[in-house]
Amino acid sequence: MISKQTIDKIFSTIRVEEIVGEYVQLKRAGSNYKGLSPFHDEKTPSFVVSASKQIWKDFSTGKGGTAISFLMEIENFTYPEALRHAAKKYGIEIEEDQREISEEAKHAQTEKDLLYKIHEVANTYFQEILWDDQEGRSIGLSYFKERELRDDIIKKFQLGYSPEQKNAFTAYALEKGYSKEILEKSGLSIFPENTPAGVDRFRERVIFPIHSFSGRVLGFGARILKSNVKTAKYLNSPETEIYHKSNVLYGLNQSKQAISRKNGCLLVEGYMDVISLHMSGIENVVASSGTSLTTEQIKLIKRLTENVTILFDGDNAGIKASFRSIDMLLTEGMNIRVLLFPDGDDPDSFARKHPQEYVEKYIENEAMDFIDFKAEVLLRDVGNDPIKKAEAIRDIVKSVSFVQNALKREVYLKEVSNKFGLSEQSLFNELDVQKQITQNQTHHVQQQQKEKTAPKLEIVPLDKEKEDPFLFDVLFMENKLVDHMLMFGDVVLKRRDENNEEYQITVIEEILHHFEEEQYTFLVKENEIIINQIKEGIQKDELRSGNFFVSFMDEEITTKVVDALIPLDELENWASRNIYPPNYGDKVADQIKGDVLLHKYRYIDYLIKETAKELDQYSTTDEGKYYELIKKITLLKQASIRLSNMIEYSPIKGIYVDRKR
Repeated sequence: MISKQTIDKIFSTIRVEEIVGEYVQLKRAGSNYKGLSPFHDEKTPSFVVSASKQIWKDFSTGKGGTAISFLMEIENFTYPEALRHAAKKYGIEIEEDQREISEEAKHAQTEKDLLYKIHEVANTYFQEILWDDQEGRSIGLSYFKERELRDDIIKKFQLGYSPEQKNAFTAYALEKGYSKEILEKSGLSIFPENTPAGVDRFRERVIFPIHSFSGRVLGFGARILKSNVKTAKYLNSPETEIYHKSNVLYGLNQSKQAISRKNGCLLVEGYMDVISLHMSGIENVVASSGTSLTTEQIKLIKRLTENVTILFDGDNAGIKASFRSIDMLLTEGMNIRVLLFPDGDDPDSFARKHPQEYVEKYIENEAMDFIDFKAEVLLRDVGNDPIKKAEAIRDIVKSVSFVQNALKREVYLKEVSNKFGLSEQSLFNELDVQKQITQNQTHHVQQQQKEKTAPKLEIVPLDKEKEDPFLFDVLFMENKLVDHMLMFGDVVLKRRDENNEEYQITVIEEILHHFEEEQYTFLVKENEIIINQIKEGIQKDELRSGNFFVSFMDEEITTKVVDALIPLDELENWASRNIYPPNYGDKVADQIKGDVLLHKYRYIDYLIKETAKELDQYSTTDEGKYYELIKKITLLKQASIRLSNMIEYSPIKGIYVDRKR
């Protein structure tokens, strides 16, 4: 288990804006950063990162927390895995707590953990065979050298080799203690009925590991080198619990920083295209790895940039089929350019033939927007046939209909109008037709999905607090006071006692005193946990406010703390519009005093309502108890009237204040 000293060092070193920035395209917004949620499909940014508080908040899903909780959420890491990943990124050496290692080792590993582990083991094994084994060097390494790959590039992409022996890796893994079941589920080994020893899926092939966004090995691609064998040239890992090919882009882990830095992504087809471009110094490149481009893959790119250039082989027979990818990219709001290499060249061969500067300039100068690209491809064989030409233009307008931004759509239609000498009105009419067709198709698909997944109709009762306005009011104020403790806990307030003598008290102490004076029973479990932690801190001469709770390993607590530390209005960058509203907490002394009184008032009203419920129980059974409750309600109502006379709302300050001040 990771020692507490190491955990403290990790939290004090890591930067949330750097870790989140690898997954989300962040833009400065006042003192914060904003971006599109990586957890929810949205067009208006609702994801906020606070560098000063070292936390993030996703207002579209309600999630929030620290850099570590972000890694756990987006990568499905366990807490230790997230810590180790962050430590590796920042060069922090992990110290193990020796007292707990043996206990940790006793815990059963989940299947998912084992799948990740066996892929790590396989990745190391294939690399060691490539570099250290005679067969690996003479066949696998020789192949990569023939492709002119340098050693540093081979190691950067962790390329490897699986030997000819049919069960070399399987036997190795079984000897290491991995079960037949996990080897089979990983797809690394196959166990036919008549082959109890198992067979390596990738035997006699060079290996291309496929990494997650953060660098974990999810699966492998493997290329056979013999030309006289009747089998697939490339073989990929099957779908597993950790590997879903539609959710992965080859090279993204190695390319993400360059994509973000250049604010542009080159999209290619194969492993070697990515690797050769990297070797030539062009690193902002990923591959769909032989699968049709998916929405999930596009969203991975969109985290880093909205600008994509698709690179095609000059003689690629599937260019027309790529039109679907263009439409999908446009639907997701991407800006697209397309490049056709000269006949006989692909990104791999072109990058190896020419120096970096030449390749970069060629891509920059020769890449076309999608309208020119589709026009060139579709009109290539049209000749003077007006019907075919009209169909080609209709196909181009169809792509424009997928553009979500109205201004961009109009600009693209003007471009089509100028290119073909057509009136803008006729193109807009055709656009409306194409949009209607698309909407009808989308509606049909959604309706089918709805019918498949529609639950049986049943009456669902409202939440208790929504049914009961008294409960809702007291819950609201309870949460608000705890939020004040988290946000402003160590702020010192100046107060006066009954003798008009000034004294000082922190926000935490004043609100805590109020709760204890009222003998208040907390209605929200998370609030009770927070208050107990605050009390424990006071006993140790610590003031535990928001920062203390941010790294709490409790999702509900973390979410509540982040909600308090990043309020909804931080989504707005008012300063950019020359609007400077008062900051939350500018009037903290008045606000705390007013909210304490308001909570007391709401709590009394709630107690009156709860006590009134008891009257019916004792009206005929216990006269003494009945009149005792009547007396309690009377006293509570008197207190309520006194408080209502003390509290007033100040529209200027935007808070409740003590009328006596």
